[in-house]
Amino acid sequence: MAIDTLAYAKHLEAAGVPRPEAEAQAEALTRHVLPDLATKADLEELKHDLTMRVLAIPAALNGILFALLRFVH
Repeated sequence: MAIDTLAYAKHLEAAGVPRPEAEAQAEALTRHVLPDLATKADLEELKHDLTMRVLAIPAALNGILFALLRFVH
């Protein structure tokens, strides 16, 4: 995720934050917060993975049930 740090710092300055502090906040955000945020693409990939796993559970249970039934008879 990209951020316009200059625009971010200018926005903080316009709100009354001193320039050095505004620049430090913009840099901290870029270095320490943004790298750990999930993107929409990350969430879509996770959603797909979870859907596939949930759909696999009934198939696995059916396989186990048929194996048990075959073992019993």
